[in-house]
Amino acid sequence: MPLDLDFVRSQFPAFSEPSLKGQAFFENAGGSYACKQVIDRLTRFYRARKVQPYGPYDASRLGGEEMDEARRRMAAMLNVDTDEVSFGPSTTQNTYVLAHAFGEYLAPGDAIIVTDQDHEANSGPWRRLAERGVEIREWKLDPETGHLPLDGLRALLDDRVKLVCFPHCSNIVAEINPVAEIAALAHEAGAVICVDGVSYAPHGFPDVEELGADIYLFSAYKTYGPHQGVMVIRRALGEKLPNQAHFFNADTLYKRFTPAGPDHAQVAAAAGMADYVDALYAHHGGAGASATARAKAVHDKMRGHEIALAQPLLDYLAEKNSVRLLGPREAENRAPTIAAVLEEPGAAVAAKLAPLGIMAGGGSFYGLRCLEAQGVDPAHGALRVSFVHYTSEAEVAKLIEALDATI
Repeated sequence: MPLDLDFVRSQFPAFSEPSLKGQAFFENAGGSYACKQVIDRLTRFYRARKVQPYGPYDASRLGGEEMDEARRRMAAMLNVDTDEVSFGPSTTQNTYVLAHAFGEYLAPGDAIIVTDQDHEANSGPWRRLAERGVEIREWKLDPETGHLPLDGLRALLDDRVKLVCFPHCSNIVAEINPVAEIAALAHEAGAVICVDGVSYAPHGFPDVEELGADIYLFSAYKTYGPHQGVMVIRRALGEKLPNQAHFFNADTLYKRFTPAGPDHAQVAAAAGMADYVDALYAHHGGAGASATARAKAVHDKMRGHEIALAQPLLDYLAEKNSVRLLGPREAENRAPTIAAVLEEPGAAVAAKLAPLGIMAGGGSFYGLRCLEAQGVDPAHGALRVSFVHYTSEAEVAKLIEALDATI
């Protein structure tokens, strides 16, 4: 059964919002629309549960139960234990806390591998550990294609490497990196991996166990949810790293790397993401599967729809002599986050598209190292158009028509 786009769009209040009528949203990599299940849970929490949770009275007890439900259901979809899921204010903040923990854990002379394909959130905090005597090794992308070659990683791995940090897919190049293969290489060398999944998770929640990731990070506000960072830390690693929270929370895995108190309402609302996945699964004829299997089925359906829509757009851009398309030209090898370098700065082109009903972005997208490594001036930047499974074929056609009139 193909993806029922009418049903999908009915789950997102933005598509019935009068102020957004006639606008085609192509900046989903910066943040997606929220599904109604998340909005409803967030509204209910603020109306009826906005008290300190986990107390003996009903409003407090129910608030705590909703927060626990969110963690439990997110963990089940990601195929990890419930207490291996932590919520924090953002992925950037979560990464900084993790980097601080590794800074205390590693010894001078230990090495970390980072890439020049990453968003700065999964590069900068790790690079700063050089100030503590940690050696930083850079896994470099191919400047022509943006691809991260596995031979480049192999050349950097040895027994001094303790951590390998890389994106599931870049927010600019968008090629889907082979996480499981990278994990196997790193683990064989005695290292653990930290995967930035921010640009991948909006296209379907991953099976973290299957990927072999020791740390997996993504942003709920890009997966149709509230503004929270979701962080998976597998138990073997999480119990080994130094506690970053209050001393009395050291025995609770999901509290060890969230030193600030959680945003109760937004954590509770995150269960709405699982509600949405389950609604999609059931609507398309699914029944009787585990949460992990339901998430995988929905992931595959989302990806199928996105690939079909992305290929004509990639073909259109690849044929333009005035356009340099960054990343793969084959839709099945990438996320539908499409960055192109044009004669005009990316931000200027995005501004020209806005009156034509196209909501897109232009700039460096916190990927200055990624652009520079491909010979692109970050000040000039790229035009980025990004979509997800709720995007329609008609909207892609409207985008191509607007690009024709603009570039």
